[in-house]
Amino acid sequence: MSKPKVIVSACLFGHPVRYDGMARPFSAAQTRKLSTLFQVIPVCPECLGGLQVPRPAAEIVGGSGADVLSAKARVRTAQGEDQTEAFVAGARSVLECALKHQVQFAILKANSPSCGTSQHYDGSFCGKLRPGQGVTAALLQRHGIQLISEENLQIEQLADALCQTE
Repeated sequence: MSKPKVIVSACLFGHPVRYDGMARPFSAAQTRKLSTLFQVIPVCPECLGGLQVPRPAAEIVGGSGADVLSAKARVRTAQGEDQTEAFVAGARSVLECALKHQVQFAILKANSPSCGTSQHYDGSFCGKLRPGQGVTAALLQRHGIQLISEENLQIEQLADALCQTE
């Protein structure tokens, strides 16, 4: 029997793909447990959208990820560079991967303008958070993929949920 597949933000799985060229990996124990129970598909929407590492930090200005997808908000750097196209392209690439692999769950980096599941930085570049999802999180949820923030990850509960759906 093959392991269930789950998408994971690449920075959480140790890949140095964040805007600052760093990773924010899970603990070694969490990484081992995830790898044992699941076929992990690490993705970085921002890299898939064509952005380089490192890159200037970006935030959603004027709304949430859902608003970006509806062309009602933009993703910009502190210097005002519009990166909306790259964020949307990256989100679409992650969705394509999720659909191809029939992924039901995505474990995503908290507060990210791409991956934030319930909040993201507000566009002021002052460290303030606002409610709403990042661009990729919003697109995945629109297509029925369940989102799990790194902050709420319960690996055993996820394994049980996936076993019940198969």
